[in-house]
Amino acid sequence: MFPIKPHIWFAQDKAKEAAEFYASLLPDSGLNYANHFDMPGGGQCETVEFTVAGQPFLGISSGPGLTISPAISFMINFDPSRDADAAKNIDEVWNKLLPEGTVMMPLDRYPFSERYGWLSDKYGISWQLILTNPTGEERPVIVPSLMYTGDVAGKASEAIDFYCSVFKDGKPGITAPRTEDVGPDKAGTLMFADFYINQSWLAAMDSAHPHGFGFNDAVSLLIVCDTQEEVDYYWQALTAGGAAGQCGWLKDKYGVSWQVASSVMFEALKKGSPEQVARVTQTFMTMKKVDVSALQKAYNE
Repeated sequence: MFPIKPHIWFAQDKAKEAAEFYASLLPDSGLNYANHFDMPGGGQCETVEFTVAGQPFLGISSGPGLTISPAISFMINFDPSRDADAAKNIDEVWNKLLPEGTVMMPLDRYPFSERYGWLSDKYGISWQLILTNPTGEERPVIVPSLMYTGDVAGKASEAIDFYCSVFKDGKPGITAPRTEDVGPDKAGTLMFADFYINQSWLAAMDSAHPHGFGFNDAVSLLIVCDTQEEVDYYWQALTAGGAAGQCGWLKDKYGVSWQVASSVMFEALKKGSPEQVARVTQTFMTMKKVDVSALQKAYNE
């Protein structure tokens, strides 16, 4: 198994451009690979793998893309205990992300942080920048953050328990429930929590306010499996009460999009010849739940 990798569906021909932009934001970042494959019925899909502050991402662009929802954002932790220039660096990264973007919460002082801001950048990806000084177990610089809104508002704690039960290394981290009703948000719902699954830290929060957005396929959580046994396990666990999709995609019972994929697919995209990539991707496009042996056969032919 590999750490969870956020998967982002960008607008047409923007995946590599966006990946290069994100790779310029922070240390320990870079563009790992870029490739193309033909889509059924014509057109090409561009795929990129990139890293931001040690967190791997996968991006694709094909067709017009999807509207990216702020329901999954990416928290960037600027920790003065690890970086003496954290206060300066948070402003620098904010100013890189801001042009052509949309501010959701201005970069300012808040009760929970001396410096915090939330924005969507020019490609539509949402980022929460926070000056923090965490105690206890160290958190990574980048933490994917899930906001439970609309019909699933108030279910963040339940969802965390579910995810921690699915992943064998799952464990809760910080939990900060509301102590009283605050507007539409009820006491006991989560202002913030984080949890550890599949070698990855994620965060979650509830918001009953009328945001007008929820989870969608534009940002999904990718699980890369080595074996068919792993694929079968995660597919069955995460589709329970949810919905199976095409090409390893699924929605869990809270509406979060996941992909249960095979390492063979990414081996082909990274190292395969054009002919191998074509065979593997054409085989992959016919699947719902991934068939590892069929992908391996297509790669080896």
